Amino acid sequence: MSARLTFWFEFASTYSYPAAMRIRDLAAAAGVILQYRPFLLGPIFSAQGWTTSPFNIYESKGRYMWRDMARLCEGYGLSFRKPEVFPQNGLLAARVALVGLAEGWGEDFVEAVYRAEFAEGRLINDPAVIQSILRSLQRDPKNVFDRAQSDAIKTQLRMQTEEAQKRGIFGAPSFTTQDGELFWGNDRLDAALAWATTRAAL
Repeated sequence: MSARLTFWFEFASTYSYPAAMRIRDLAAAAGVILQYRPFLLGPIFSAQGWTTSPFNIYESKGRYMWRDMARLCEGYGLSFRKPEVFPQNGLLAARVALVGLAEGWGEDFVEAVYRAEFAEGRLINDPAVIQSILRSLQRDPKNVFDRAQSDAIKTQLRMQTEEAQKRGIFGAPSFTTQDGELFWGNDRLDAALAWATTRAAL
């Protein structure tokens, strides 16, 4: 049986940035098949009574996170720039990602959005930013935007967010294995891949 891992990510999530930039190479090296699942943290946070990221609610936690991100990205060789707006609205990017994932260019799009947000300091809720990313991937922005705003894509994103809640996902990035194990955080990516490969071999 092939080892499989589902990657749950939110474009507003800081720690999803290094995870997204590393996961393809790590999964390929481990022989793990990936499934990308964008979802929205807003409804999950709202269910806990939060109106924004806990990194904004708890000042000391937020201060630590930004320093930790800088250290991690330096260690991974990733560019990092603290965005002026945090958290950003990733709704449009998530819908476009679903279109791309269905057509085979979604993984490249995901990485490009995270790079724009956390390496270049761009606003990913700006349609012009997403359009420029699509053009860099040789995609027609109007065609993609039309599909991203379809009822089917809107429903798919809503259902994936609901599925994340049912699976007990409370933050991003998260990883789930075929046997239902949940791993949360960029620092649990290696453990998630190891679990997936070990269980697949049983």
